[in-house]
This record gives sequence, C-alpha cells and structure tokens, in this order.
Amino acid sequence: MEALLSDIGSAIRAKHLAPKTRQAYVGWARRYMAYHGAHPADLETRDVNEFLTHLAVDRRVGPSTQNQAASALVFLYRTVLGIDEVRPGDFVRAKSATRLPTVLTRPEVARLFDLIDGVTRTVALLLYSSGLRLNEALSLRIKDVDFQRGEIMVRHPKEGRDRVTMLAGIARIPLEKQLEQARALWQLDLRRGAGAVELPHAFGVKSPGAAKDWAWQWIFPATSPYWIKKTGQQRRHHLHGSVVQRNLRNAVRASDISKRATCHSLRHSFATHLLEDGYDIRTIQQLLGHKSLRTTMQYTHVLNRGGLGVRSPADALGFLSSED
Repeated sequence: MEALLSDIGSAIRAKHLAPKTRQAYVGWARRYMAYHGAHPADLETRDVNEFLTHLAVDRRVGPSTQNQAASALVFLYRTVLGIDEVRPGDFVRAKSATRLPTVLTRPEVARLFDLIDGVTRTVALLLYSSGLRLNEALSLRIKDVDFQRGEIMVRHPKEGRDRVTMLAGIARIPLEKQLEQARALWQLDLRRGAGAVELPHAFGVKSPGAAKDWAWQWIFPATSPYWIKKTGQQRRHHLHGSVVQRNLRNAVRASDISKRATCHSLRHSFATHLLEDGYDIRTIQQLLGHKSLRTTMQYTHVLNRGGLGVRSPADALGFLSSED
C-alpha cells in the first residue's frame, strides 16, 4: 500500500498540483484503505460511497472536507489506478452550515499588533493592510512587490488567477527592512555555494539558473535550508505558516480578545473595514481575488451596524435612553 501512496504523490507532481494537494490526497487514500482494510483496486463504487457516508454521519465533517475526500478518491481511481467505473455519487451529503467570518474591530486589531513583533508582525501587517491569505503572503517573492506603484502581485492564488492588490503605506518600511534581512541571508547562502529557491515547474525547467537570482528569492525565507536528495542541491523554502499562526495565537490570548481570531481573521477584517469606509464591493472583490461576488457579499452581514448592517429605528428616538 505504501507503493500506491507513492504513486499518488508521483501522479500529483506530474500534474503540477500543489504540495498541499498531494498531502491531502495521500492522506485520504490512507484513511480510505484503513477504513476498509483492503486495496482500492479490490473495492467498488459502493465502498467509496460507504466511506463518504461514514465521514458525514460518523465523523460529522463539513461539505468542503467531504468534497475533498471525494475528489481524492476520484483521482485515485481514475488517474492512478486507471479505473473509470468507480464513480461516487450515492452517499449521504454532509450538512452545510452558514458561518459568518470572524472580524476584529479596529481597536482589537491595534491591540493585537501591540503584542506581536518581528517577522510575524510584518506578515500580519500584509494580511490586514493588503487582504492577503497567510500562504499568499509567505509565498511572495522579491519581484512581486512594486514599491513605486504601491502594488503587490499575488501569483498562483487559491482561485488560480494572478491578481494585484495594494501595498499600504504603513507596510512599506517594515517590508523594506524585511527585504534587507532576506538579502543578507541570500548573500550568505551564495557564499556557501547555495542560495537557490524552488521555481515554478515550467520556468524551473526553462531557466534553472534563475533559482539563485535575487528577484526569485522569498521575501520571508525560512531560517533553515533543506537538501534535494536527487541533485544534492541545497535550497531554502519560505517561512512555514505555523510560525506566524503560533505567534498570533499567543498574541490573541494575551490580548484578552474574546473572539476565535486567526490569521485569516485579519483578511476578513480588511474587507469589512473597507466596506465600513464606503468602498465599492466590486473593488473589494478584486482586491481579495474572489471569483464570485457572493463570496464577498458575506462581509456585508458583519458590518459594525447591527445584525444586518442597518441602524435600528430606536437609536433615532432621542426621548429613549438605555436606562428606561
């Protein structure tokens, strides 16, 4: 079975899918085989449906998790095993729950930033001031930031389309200092005979020497390099998201903010505060990179104007007071 899991990883790399996709698909294949105690080639469509139903009924996973599991199993059968007959469909669907995003108030954002520093503060500043996702911020390369135009190019985002968002003035100086630190580390790596980073597959094949160019370096490099076993080359990846998540989680606890705030809450707060300031929702849609306007519309329900973004008529009655 380990050979099959290796084949899944190889098939995903051949299709140039994201490393997170490889990790997720391999994980679902492992759980699927453990659940049935058999090789997937010996199982049928009803077995796939049974497993997906088990996730919804027994594990109570959400729709997105169940859909990911279904996609992983379809990939396993069609792409890896070459079996087209197995097609999941007759299974209990996970119940969809509508959850509003967690949004911090402006004072809460300020309180949070008072408790973080260093690289975590710079990354968090990009999440709140530019509306980036955590992985989008950590995946930024030197060439993706244009200080003169005040723009950040977000490449290969979740939606699969590059987009341009703003570089806030307040983020310029911290980002410039981060670039100085990144350059010093890059130059040190070069002196050691290293200094390479991973390139997009097609470009990496066409111009492998660009891996050591300054323009392709990560803005937030990891503290330690890693080795490529096949080539013996030393590379440096970008900072791992868990570092920022852990530091921000500790800051939330220390701030006594009574919300389940995460790194993504800063992106939610960016969108909501722009709406509060009167910016057009389609502009915010473009900045966030949402394919559908419906996704952006969720922020209209969490504006700081009451439950549905409206002002209660009772607030206009001057003869009433909260003590009556």
